[in-house]
Amino acid sequence: MILQPIADMVALCAKKGIKHAILSPGSRCAPITLAFARHPEIHSRSISDERSAAFIGLGMAQQLDKPVVLVCTSGSAAYNYAPAIAEAYFQQIPLIVITADRPPEWIDQWDGQTIRQTEIYGKHVKGFFQFPDNFGHPDMVWHANRITNEAINLANQYPYGPVHINIPLREPFYPEAWEKFEFSREIRCIDPIMGNPQLSEESKQKLIASLTKFKKILIVPGQQRPNPKIQQILDELSIGNKAVVVTDTLSNLQSSYTVNLHDHFIGNQELADELDPELIISFGKSIISKSLKLFLRKSKAVHWHIQTEGYIPDTYQSLSKLIHCAPISLLQFLLKEGQSDLNFVEKWKGLDYAVRKKLDAILDQAEFGEYKSLATLMRNIPAQSKLHLANSMAVRYVNFLGERPQEIICNRGTSGIDGSNSTAVGCTFTTKEPVVLITGDLAFFYDRNAFWHNYPMTNLRIVLLNNHAGGIFRLIDGPAKQPELEEFFETRQRLSAENLAKDFGFEYHLANDERSLEMGLKDFWCKSIHPKILEIETSSLQNAEILKWVKGKVAECL
Repeated sequence: MILQPIADMVALCAKKGIKHAILSPGSRCAPITLAFARHPEIHSRSISDERSAAFIGLGMAQQLDKPVVLVCTSGSAAYNYAPAIAEAYFQQIPLIVITADRPPEWIDQWDGQTIRQTEIYGKHVKGFFQFPDNFGHPDMVWHANRITNEAINLANQYPYGPVHINIPLREPFYPEAWEKFEFSREIRCIDPIMGNPQLSEESKQKLIASLTKFKKILIVPGQQRPNPKIQQILDELSIGNKAVVVTDTLSNLQSSYTVNLHDHFIGNQELADELDPELIISFGKSIISKSLKLFLRKSKAVHWHIQTEGYIPDTYQSLSKLIHCAPISLLQFLLKEGQSDLNFVEKWKGLDYAVRKKLDAILDQAEFGEYKSLATLMRNIPAQSKLHLANSMAVRYVNFLGERPQEIICNRGTSGIDGSNSTAVGCTFTTKEPVVLITGDLAFFYDRNAFWHNYPMTNLRIVLLNNHAGGIFRLIDGPAKQPELEEFFETRQRLSAENLAKDFGFEYHLANDERSLEMGLKDFWCKSIHPKILEIETSSLQNAEILKWVKGKVAECL
């Protein structure tokens, strides 16, 4: 039997510009699955592992800046979506999460695949919507339409995020052979009109009065997509000594005019007083550098955050102004009205230049390991690549290496290792450009089901840093000093990606010294009908020593 309100829900998704759905197999969700699979304007893919499916959908929505639909059956399948939904919530990525459910009379009755799905994702979705459990009255049909409109509009409302629609379904689930889905009916579509907030003249006058108090201005962009217009203004602010612009790799706003290598000197207490800002201006989401966060908190500088609307965290413990406008509006104002102390600006730029001048030579002298291997790889990676970074050391190494022309993507909403592979796979479904995943061994093997599907990923390149352990724990003072380090923190393992490559039909190369790395990179970026894995095998202990050695050599230059 075909339920027309569900067909209308799918038609409304298409009408509102949603073009992609990730469906996980199940019987209870069959009415929803078939409606999406048969809609001519929606590209549906089937991913069996719900945890991986949700991260794949997230990876697509990340790039498309539009919601992607997730559909699964009832029971624990819905819970497997939870890690990706939390990530999407904190990273502000729009997802339409649709879960099939038992009808209310069968909840808590020991029926199969039945759990309590009402508000299952708690506060990690922007909204929860319960579909009617029958459509016998016209008001129920109206209610279903209203719910769908509200959910999609909410997901698209700034800040973006996931929404959850739970749909109770009774048998029969499958249509008869003669039944056809009707998507062409006139469907009520409620469309919001979005504004583009600019600073009012009154707000500008108030900010001018405040701005005159500060001569040491630091701009700290957080995680966001590349934005050439914002990049240009930031460069002009830096060139004109209006402010110091400190960018990490997640901001996608690094240039030769911004301070990119701060992680190499920001923790130096002898330099702290000269670097202390009076005003921090931030926009975007999180930054990766813990040293920078601690430095800014300790500085007690006044903090202004720019965001059009929505919740704003007090990251540096000194938030004093919430400026509700588009970031570009405030930056243009600052370009006209701001001015920083020249000695303050030159100190930041001078330290950054000193590191930039010496870092490549220092890395060339280092022993073979993860750090040096990534430095070599970064010199060869195609500029137009989408660069996905797993959490733990992969994203930190790239941050240490400074300015990147590639778009940087990383799941720093919750900063977990789960889902890195799947997010990168989702990205491959949205672009023909190379998608490069740099990941550690634990994150990689944890999410191996990302490749368990039947869709081509010919543009996927994986750089696997396999030190057979969670190497980051050797770099954290607490666990590094414990006798239980290897068993309970590093999680030592003996896996190699070679067998996985055979299972999934990937091209594979192992590098365990500089010569084999050079050989592996020769055709790594060349086009192929298969994804490729470059596994760089190193020692966790040696990697920790190399990182300490590089830090010491850099400190000598400052």
